[in-house]
Amino acid sequence: MITLPGVDKKMIANNLIPFEPTHPGEILREELECRGITQTKLANEIGVKVSLLNELINGKRDFTIEYAMMIEAALDIDADFWMNLQSAYNKGKIQHDPSFMKRIANIRKIAAIL
Repeated sequence: MITLPGVDKKMIANNLIPFEPTHPGEILREELECRGITQTKLANEIGVKVSLLNELINGKRDFTIEYAMMIEAALDIDADFWMNLQSAYNKGKIQHDPSFMKRIANIRKIAAIL
């Protein structure tokens, strides 16, 4: 990576970490609203309880490959899209955990010596 004198590396666009990661449920909620589909209708179509779908949409439950594939079948949005969003969300959450990031920094210090 090229660094510029006087530029904080944390402020370079590729190094920015979003303030709050976006759960894929937020995207699903917007998609349903745009299509005029209720949670009840989608839940019935994919064969899950409305309460489970609501937990997905409200970020209280993680997307699994099973849920992603069912949503793909119903909405024609690739399951990989949902799984990539979930992965990015998980990574973003852990990047906001100071104790874990301190642990990562320590591992990097040790690895640099090896």
